[in-house]
Amino acid sequence: MALVQVVVGSVREKRIGRKVADWFMEAGAGRDDIELELVDLKEVNLPMFDEPNHPRFANYVHDHTKAWSETVARADGFVFVTPEYNHSFPPALKNAIDYLSQEWKFKPAGFVSYGGVAAGTRAVQALKPVLACFQMPLVLENVHIPFVGSLFNDDGVFVPPDGLDEAARLLHDRMAFWIAHQAGLRDS
Repeated sequence: MALVQVVVGSVREKRIGRKVADWFMEAGAGRDDIELELVDLKEVNLPMFDEPNHPRFANYVHDHTKAWSETVARADGFVFVTPEYNHSFPPALKNAIDYLSQEWKFKPAGFVSYGGVAAGTRAVQALKPVLACFQMPLVLENVHIPFVGSLFNDDGVFVPPDGLDEAARLLHDRMAFWIAHQAGLRDS
């Protein structure tokens, strides 16, 4: 079974990305083609990039980088859960991506973005050229959640509007498709 890591890109104290990621993972539970694994950058807790060598050489000296490399290397694809910060994505997510190189190569990437009226779409647009340098196929059918702050019940649970569960399932389907079709590239 293919492993898709759902990467929570925000590390802010009062972030909602973790709750959105939990919903996305629930929507994909029980599949027989992909397994979802939550990767929360707040828990990974990488310092600002501090490796002395360029990531493309994978000559890591710090234990936190070696652990991060092992985590990312075991995945077959990624779904980045990201808010929009000032028309872009969070610095913690950029930092986590920049730590590595080969570990990302040829693995498909999808997005669950959230925010206000723009639903985090500008964050996704900013992420695309960053991930393209790793030759990652970018899934077109993504999940964009506008006015996300209004989608929580009194208990703080994310309550998706009509159609969002279907959008999540479509993203899961596309991730499975691209993983199956990219596997040969990673082996070459």
